[in-house]
Amino acid sequence: MAPPEVAGAVDAAAFTGKLAVPNAGYSKRAYVTFLAGSGDYWKGVVGLAKGLRKVKSAYPLIVAMLPDVPEDHREILRSQGCIVREIEPVYPPENQIQFAMAYYVINYSKLRIWNFEEYSKMIYLDADIQVYDNIDHLFDMPDGYFYAVMDCFCEKTWSHSRQFSIGYCQQCPDKVKWPADMGNPPAFYFNAGMFVYEPSRLTCDSLLETLRVTPPTPFAEQDFLNMFFEKNYKPIPLDYNLVLAMLWRHPENVDLQKVKVVHYCAAGSKPWRYTGKEANMDREDIKMLVAKWWDVYNDESLDFKPEDVVPEGDALTKTPIMATFPEPAINFIPAPSAA
Repeated sequence: MAPPEVAGAVDAAAFTGKLAVPNAGYSKRAYVTFLAGSGDYWKGVVGLAKGLRKVKSAYPLIVAMLPDVPEDHREILRSQGCIVREIEPVYPPENQIQFAMAYYVINYSKLRIWNFEEYSKMIYLDADIQVYDNIDHLFDMPDGYFYAVMDCFCEKTWSHSRQFSIGYCQQCPDKVKWPADMGNPPAFYFNAGMFVYEPSRLTCDSLLETLRVTPPTPFAEQDFLNMFFEKNYKPIPLDYNLVLAMLWRHPENVDLQKVKVVHYCAAGSKPWRYTGKEANMDREDIKMLVAKWWDVYNDESLDFKPEDVVPEGDALTKTPIMATFPEPAINFIPAPSAA
């Protein structure tokens, strides 16, 4: 999570001038997540696939993965009804790699999901996210906008920002007002772990072209997407992407009974790695949410069955068939394990 106002940043207009007209010729919809490397994030994808089945989502889960994901991991995901799509890595300019946190750099490859033009609208979810209530209605929001949940500025990762220096946070803007002598307040800044978007090759090309001339920032693709979609961004309630730090940073804004999507992105909170020893991980609400994730993951009744077919609007995708399509061969330089 990094500040939207970065020294030397390209004018926001440069990031919004080439957005494509909505892909009106298709009615297909899907969820999509991202996977890279040979690590254990495949467990998060399995949990996500089973979670979407539990809430009876009407749409499939696409896994956009880099070539270094092992075949045995791919087979596990196919067996859970996921549609595997291999994508070519996106390597940012060297100045980005030197400045951005190394484990975020590979996430620029997420930009390839804008190329999935066979879908008219998609909902992106990080692999460390779980869906606990049906969110299919988000596909019906008006076209032409980028929808996501506003982030929090209170973590120490923001310590280099103007927001952090004065104690300002967009989650509680009335607590510390933005000083008039500091100019206009920063634009709304979203967490890129979950968002609703419209695939378009034109937008994808624009994203990749703009990346080449974008000044480096600490948090890689999240900062970049915030700059690119600044004028098209529409906030949605935090119930659709509860970043766990909100539980102790802004408890007044959280109603766990209403939360639909939980993002296990706080240090130590990945359910499949959870020990309870890291900061804030001994909280009862954290323990409850970790146990809730495991309840879904371990529920064998949620495993994919051959008769499961996921409809996509006017078109039907029979996941078992789609999931067996071979991925194209791509020349690839192995990247750090990430998701």
